[in-house]
Amino acid sequence: MGDIKKVLIANRGEIALRILRACREMGLKTVAVYSQADRDLKHVLLADEAVCIGPPAAAKSYLNMAAIISAAEITQADAIHPGYGFMSENADFAESVERSGFIFIGPRSETIRLMGSKTNAKAEMIAAGVPCVPGSDGALPEDDQACLEIAAKVGYPVLIKAASGGGGRGMQVVRTEEELLEKIQIARTEALNAFKDATVFLEKYLETPRHVEVQVLADGQGNAIHLGERDCSMQRRNQKVVEECTAPGVTDEQREEIGKLCVEACKRINYRGAGTFEFLYDQGQFYFIEMNTRIQVEHPVTEMVTGVDLIREMIRIASGKALTKKQGNIRMRGHAIECRINAENPRTFVPSPGTITKYHAPGGPGVRMDTHIYTGYRVPPHYDSMIGKLICWGNTRTSAIARMQHALSEMIIEGIDTNINLQKRIMADKVFQRGEHNIHYLADMLAEWQTE
Repeated sequence: MGDIKKVLIANRGEIALRILRACREMGLKTVAVYSQADRDLKHVLLADEAVCIGPPAAAKSYLNMAAIISAAEITQADAIHPGYGFMSENADFAESVERSGFIFIGPRSETIRLMGSKTNAKAEMIAAGVPCVPGSDGALPEDDQACLEIAAKVGYPVLIKAASGGGGRGMQVVRTEEELLEKIQIARTEALNAFKDATVFLEKYLETPRHVEVQVLADGQGNAIHLGERDCSMQRRNQKVVEECTAPGVTDEQREEIGKLCVEACKRINYRGAGTFEFLYDQGQFYFIEMNTRIQVEHPVTEMVTGVDLIREMIRIASGKALTKKQGNIRMRGHAIECRINAENPRTFVPSPGTITKYHAPGGPGVRMDTHIYTGYRVPPHYDSMIGKLICWGNTRTSAIARMQHALSEMIIEGIDTNINLQKRIMADKVFQRGEHNIHYLADMLAEWQTE
C-alpha cells in the first residue's frame, strides 16, 4: 500500500461525481472513464483527465476490465475506486487491479469472494456469533426426502434462494409441504439461467420483516467500527426507494449490540474498507442476510447523522492508513432520509430517458442533493434509471420528513418523467410517518394507488 495521488473512478453518474468531490477535497488528482454515451457527464467534465473506454453498452465499457485497467495505465493512476454496481463486487476485477499494480479502493479480492457467496457468508457470520435466519446448512441437497426434512425443521413458510443470486431472481416462497419440491426445481432452473449456477438454499420466510443494515468501516489492520444502522424497508421488487438513518424503533442498546457483533465479524474476516451488513429485522430480532463489500447508494444518510465522510475514509484505508476514529467518537445526531430520484414514470415505472429541459435543485438547511444532472443534460437509455438522491437531515425523524416534503416540492425536473410524485406520496403516508412499514408495504401501497 502506498500513497495515493491519483484516483481512477470506475463508475458513472452521481456516485462518480461523489467520489470526484471527495478526491478534490483530499487534494487528489482524478481520472474519469466514460462510455460514448456519457461524454457529457458532469464528473467527466470536471475530472483532471478523462478516458473513453468503449461504446454505450455497459458490457463493453463499464464492465470491461481490460479497458478500465488500460485507462489506469495510460493515465498512471495509483488507485481505482469502483463505486457501487458495475465492478464493485467483482472479486476477479479487484484481483486484476491489484495484480496490475494499482490499489483497489475496497476489500481484498478474497473477502469479496467469500462474502459474495451467500452460503459461505452465512457460515462465517454464524461462526462470528451474528444472528442469521434459520435455514438449511449450506446448499440444499439433491435428495428430495432430505429437503422435506430440512423444511419441516425450519418451519413453513420457507424461502428458496439462489446461492449466487441477487435482485430477487431464483427466489420462491413455499407455504406448504406439497409445493416444496416443485418450487425448489423452479428456483434451480431460474438460478441456472440467471447466474449459471443452480445451487439453491432454504431459509425461514419472515412475513413482515423490515430491511435494516449496519454500516461498518475497517482498516484491515485489526481496527473496525460501526456507524449505526439504516432502514431501507421501502422497496419495490427488491429495489430500495427510500432509506433512512437511524431505523425507527431500534433502541440504542440494540444498535450497540448488533453493531458490536458486526465489528467482531469484520475483525474475524480481516475486512478492509467500507461495508454493510444487511439484516431482516422482525419483532425486535436481527437476522443476517448478506454483506455488501462496497459503498452503498444510501451511504449519505449515515454521513449526515454521523458526520463521517465514508468515501474519504475508504480512500484513507486503501492508502494503508489505520482508522483514526474510535467507536466512542461516533455519535448519532438527528435523523436523515434519502429519496432516490429516478427517471421513470411514477406509476408504471417505465424508464424515461431524454433531455432535461429545466432543472432546479432544492435547498435550505439540512438538504443535500447528490446528482450529476443539469439543465440540458441528456439521460441515456443504457443504464440504471436513478438520476439523483435527495437527502434531508433533521433533529428528529418528523422534522427530516417535513424537510423532505418541502424539498421535493421545491425540486423541478422537466423534459423527462421522474418519480418525484411517488416520493411525495410516500412522505405523506401515515404508516410511513409512524415508521410502521415493512418490506412488503410499498407494493401494497402501489397496488392501491393503481386503483385510484
